[in-house]
Amino acid sequence: MSFADPAPAERLERAAAALRANGFAVEILDAVAAARTLVRHLIPEGSSVFTGSSETLRLSGIDADINAGGRYDAVRPRVLAIDRATGADEIRRLVASPDFVVNSVAAVTETGSLVIASGSGSQLPANAGGAAHAIWIVGAQKVVPDLSTALRRIEEHALPLETARAQAVYGMPSAVNHLLVLNAESRPGRGTVLLLREAIGY
Repeated sequence: MSFADPAPAERLERAAAALRANGFAVEILDAVAAARTLVRHLIPEGSSVFTGSSETLRLSGIDADINAGGRYDAVRPRVLAIDRATGADEIRRLVASPDFVVNSVAAVTETGSLVIASGSGSQLPANAGGAAHAIWIVGAQKVVPDLSTALRRIEEHALPLETARAQAVYGMPSAVNHLLVLNAESRPGRGTVLLLREAIGY
């Protein structure tokens, strides 16, 4: 299977139904512009919001809306202003428990799981449950049949692309040092998946 092509409608519907059965709220949207609008409606003005490192968020404009729009208490700009040598504890606390985390995922399975890969692991606590609310924006190309295919997608598709980006930006390759698998959401209303019919990010 191609990990870059959007999944057809019936597979999106199957993934959405499984996610809902596992406690996630799900919206299937035609395009990323709709997700951008919906994110603005879902997050109250003034909320503290942490955005994960995500090409989906960057390409969609959602990252800029949150971190440069002035509407929210954006965590990422605050973190970037803190000295990493002396402020590591403050950074850790800020990113672990915001009001909202907005991110993408590396894969979503038709059995209703979300899979997030990370090099540093810093964004995982908020996604796992530290944030009061989570919103994940997911391109249709990330829908896979099951967890084993999700892991293969990360290794064969997402990691090489992220390594190329990291090499260009940071001068070093990326790595899948931490994996988070969300099989269900136990807190009703906490997690929302915005599943797009189009491909975006990787």
